[in-house]
Amino acid sequence: MIEQARFRQEVAAAAVRLYAEHGYEGTSADQIAAAAGLSRSTFFRQFRSKEDVVFADHDTLLEQAQAFLAEPHEDPWKAVCRAAELVFAHFEGLGDLAQLRYQVVNREPGLRDKELVTTFRYERLFQRYLRDTVPGIAALDAVRFASTVIATHNYCLRGLMRGEAGFDAARLRDELDAVRRLYGVAHDAGPVASGAGSGRPGSSPDDIVVAVFPRSAMPEDIARRIGETLERRG
Repeated sequence: MIEQARFRQEVAAAAVRLYAEHGYEGTSADQIAAAAGLSRSTFFRQFRSKEDVVFADHDTLLEQAQAFLAEPHEDPWKAVCRAAELVFAHFEGLGDLAQLRYQVVNREPGLRDKELVTTFRYERLFQRYLRDTVPGIAALDAVRFASTVIATHNYCLRGLMRGEAGFDAARLRDELDAVRRLYGVAHDAGPVASGAGSGRPGSSPDDIVVAVFPRSAMPEDIARRIGETLERRG
């Protein structure tokens, strides 16, 4: 399975580089197959389309996240956050390729739509896990927590992929610890950490930040606006 995942990642990397150089519409499946050393038939046995190849690693990542969550965890809320960190770590390990991928996806509406669909797959996994492991949890509470974790992860991942300073695995963990504090389920996070809540260096752990948003606000917008505000404060 590891070899298969590595193979699919190498083909995806070849596709991303071709898309960056020639454009998505200007690149054919035959070109991707040739660049990866595959026949056309082998390419289509492995990938449904030249669109899917960009997101091939997500199938493996979802399986890894599901396997991680299937292990025993004393704190299911924390387990969801750590599963999100596993996904982030994969993209952090791609280095410059992650930034190139971000640029390619952002240029192509079809790829952006596909990325949104992929994001919902993680969200549904986290929701289902919480409903199965937290006794008496309301369905909406599972939705809220899972969507906030995903929005926070995606905010940090976009920062990483844009090459912005300060977006790394440690930053994400701090932000996700802040999410658990926000929902009152953080029993081990300690004082408020940097980058979220009120925890800029030198601030008191007793500081409180109150934010008001309309009911219609999307979780991604909430995470982005809070992050931008805290960066300005820092």
